[in-house]
Amino acid sequence: MSSIQDITSPMSASEKRATLSLASVYALRMLGLFMILPVLPLFAQQLEGSTPALIGLAMGIYGLPQVLLQIPFGLLSDKFGRKKLILIGLTLFLIGSIIAALSSTIYGVLVGRAFQGAGAVSAVVMALVADLTQEVHRTKAMATIGASIGASFGIGIVAGPIISGFGGMQAVFAATAVLTVLAMLSVIFVVPNPQKSKLHRDAEFVPEQAMNALKNPDLLRLDYGIFVQHLILMAIFVVVPSLMRQAGLSAGNEWQVYLPVFATSMAVMIPFIILAEKKRKMKAVFLGAVAVLAISALALALFHDDLISIIGWLWLFFCGFNLLEATLPSLISKTAPADLKGTAMGAYSSCQFMGLFLGGVLGGWFNGHYGVTAVFLFCAVMAFSWFLVTLTMKSPRYLSNLLISLENLSEETRNAFVSQLLTIVGIVEVTVHNEEAVAYLKVDGHQLNKDQLQSLIDHYASA
Repeated sequence: MSSIQDITSPMSASEKRATLSLASVYALRMLGLFMILPVLPLFAQQLEGSTPALIGLAMGIYGLPQVLLQIPFGLLSDKFGRKKLILIGLTLFLIGSIIAALSSTIYGVLVGRAFQGAGAVSAVVMALVADLTQEVHRTKAMATIGASIGASFGIGIVAGPIISGFGGMQAVFAATAVLTVLAMLSVIFVVPNPQKSKLHRDAEFVPEQAMNALKNPDLLRLDYGIFVQHLILMAIFVVVPSLMRQAGLSAGNEWQVYLPVFATSMAVMIPFIILAEKKRKMKAVFLGAVAVLAISALALALFHDDLISIIGWLWLFFCGFNLLEATLPSLISKTAPADLKGTAMGAYSSCQFMGLFLGGVLGGWFNGHYGVTAVFLFCAVMAFSWFLVTLTMKSPRYLSNLLISLENLSEETRNAFVSQLLTIVGIVEVTVHNEEAVAYLKVDGHQLNKDQLQSLIDHYASA
């Protein structure tokens, strides 16, 4: 039975290896995807058959196979093995990167990007993390992977334009293929093999719980938010790289914009995160960040004729975007019942990828038919709709998740243990799944009486 000391104790060496190696797999894959964002709109114009609508589709098509395949990949990994499914997904991603690198037409790039999207391994990676870490360290492991994704985004949008200077868009896709091979080698030689794979409700999508997630209005509100946020991100990147080039930014110097914009907007985010989490002002901070997205999109619609204006409003956009990117997963974790977290995150990720897909498609369509102003106005309207939806958001419960193994306890003893758990100050909810021998807890970390919980665990562990 897990001890409360495990929560504050460091991970074991094998857990650290598993977490860092899987974070590297995730980061290498995402780095390749993010590198193409500021590059594809510029170089795709030179491809045979290229139109604004098809460029937008090429930007966003990656998201559609992700929506369709990420949950099936996760479910198949329960039967056929985690590492095998990850390698299959990375192979598809590698094939897509090679196809895109060798293509001279927009249609070839479309096929390549679709194959990249078919490598939908996110859910499988999370399931493998859960297999390789103790319950009490799982949140820490997930947070490490989340941080690696954020770092990949910042590095990717800076590195993409630099690499494209050595061989255009094809060089970026080729670099993505190399990164994918490195990720595959990490899976084969570095990521540990799990002793056994089992269901983890805090990390995996559970089909029979899907309706519970879809009927929860608080979770649906957050799902709509991540959909809109990534729709706007992709639509903006459909047009902003070309706009900056037209406004006088020299080819190959894009990193000189993206690096300071991203770095300083990340720095601005930190005090607001502290205000939201430590001072418990999450709703006010969240509403403000959504409003920033709407304002920056509207400003870009009105003021995109000179480079300074574009950079300034792009910086404001990233201030809001980075803050929301950090707080949305936290809100999902706070809002979802502990045993529904994996299913809630699965639905959340699907909405995120659908936003990326439709952002590319609609951004390209608006650009082709009505011009860049229409793209930004569309983004502003979507952000404003999210602001209205967020007005009805409840102040979140500042709760975290805690999992305790019940493996050594009989069913009768488990029932007695759980009934006493609910008497401890700071424990708000307890859900037990006997088939997994795990108790899923929602706790208020500021109020939790850890000494009392430790005493209770010790008592039943020695019974």
